[in-house]
Amino acid sequence: MGTQYISSVSQDYISGLCGELEKNNIIKPGDFQKYRVKRGLRNPDGTGVMAGLSHVSSVEGYYILDNERIPKEGKLSYRGYDIKDIIADCVADDRFGFEEVVWLLIFGSLPSKDQIAEIREVLGKSRALPDEFIEDMIMKHPSKDIMNKMARCVMSLYSYDENPDDISTPNVLRQSLQLIAQFPTMMNSAYQIKRRAFYNKSMYLHPIKPELSTAESILRLLRSDKKYTDEEAKLLDICLMIHADHGGGNNSTFSTRVLTSSGTDTYSAITAGLGSLKGPRHGGANIKVAHQMEYIMENLDDSTDDKQVRDMLARIMKKEAGDGSGLIYGMGHAVYTLSDPRAVILKRSAKKLAFDHGFEKEFMTLDAIERLTPQVFAEIKGVEKTMCANVDLYSGLVYRVLGIPEDLYTPLFATARVAGWCAHRLEELTTSSKIMRPAYKSVTKYRAYTPLEQR
Repeated sequence: MGTQYISSVSQDYISGLCGELEKNNIIKPGDFQKYRVKRGLRNPDGTGVMAGLSHVSSVEGYYILDNERIPKEGKLSYRGYDIKDIIADCVADDRFGFEEVVWLLIFGSLPSKDQIAEIREVLGKSRALPDEFIEDMIMKHPSKDIMNKMARCVMSLYSYDENPDDISTPNVLRQSLQLIAQFPTMMNSAYQIKRRAFYNKSMYLHPIKPELSTAESILRLLRSDKKYTDEEAKLLDICLMIHADHGGGNNSTFSTRVLTSSGTDTYSAITAGLGSLKGPRHGGANIKVAHQMEYIMENLDDSTDDKQVRDMLARIMKKEAGDGSGLIYGMGHAVYTLSDPRAVILKRSAKKLAFDHGFEKEFMTLDAIERLTPQVFAEIKGVEKTMCANVDLYSGLVYRVLGIPEDLYTPLFATARVAGWCAHRLEELTTSSKIMRPAYKSVTKYRAYTPLEQR
């Protein structure tokens, strides 16, 4: 068991202070409209406030006609190239593509065969962490949460860098490639230590094979026997490609760009992305989907029967079942309307493997949730809303089919997304010269100071 931190502040004292804190921190919902403040940096129609320009990637899910938002099939493009085309070419050629995507996102062009070989070699040779790092930074301080441990690791790498604060393009590019390469190693090492410290299970720290692709390396490091099939590795590779970036406005990428705009070091900026992605409203959503699917399957006689699933979805939306949130996790998106291209790709890619490995019922349950949720939403809410499955609906099932533990669902997301964070950081450094400094309207009225003796 890991070392437990015991707070010296009593819970009764904290509970008493909470009322005082809440009393002086409530802002009336109407004040946001009064002062024309866009909460969550969202426009009234739910679209994001335009905060910057980017070459890195584009997320499209609707178009505007006569000031009306018109739904359309979702499209995700990296540097102008449709992610569907990128993945289709990799599948047709039976090759791994994540390293290609890393090159494309950072450098802005499709790599040649020689450039693909070069970037794979660089990443492979850079996967190892500094000498004694795993023992000193991970083994001695095991963490219950892998995302927090990865954040600590990234910040600790600052101390191992001979030139950590130099934000010139060559230095940040070096740091970026090293971090992209090292994320799988950090993730697996943190998980293996958690297995030993909190689950009382054996841990496996295998030697790194630099000639492997990122997807192969992850599966080899994770499994006790170091074995995996090419089909499994190619499916994981697809997951890495579709998670590598998602525009500059998603919370973790925006957090990375905000810190970058201050001129801070690479390790601090990437740690911000990790902290953001951990949140259940962002990268942690795939775990919510997995838990909800398990709940539905456990509480229905047949979770592939449309009538039973429909009734359960209605109860969940009415907050009569589930976790009480009223949400159907994995459904709906801030931008995508008719479809999320990532969900479409994952569903198609995972179906055969899911059926072959005994996850047919899980797949059919998710398919039922995807089909029926818009109908049930319209019945319960009385509002017709264009709604599609998002990437989280199927990503958890893919990981489950691949034998990846739930502890690593979000860390695996981060292992892919660090490529996008680094690309956006480099773009922010090379194209912007202003620190991000939005305004907050103070709604507290002026008060005359009261001396201590008169309070």
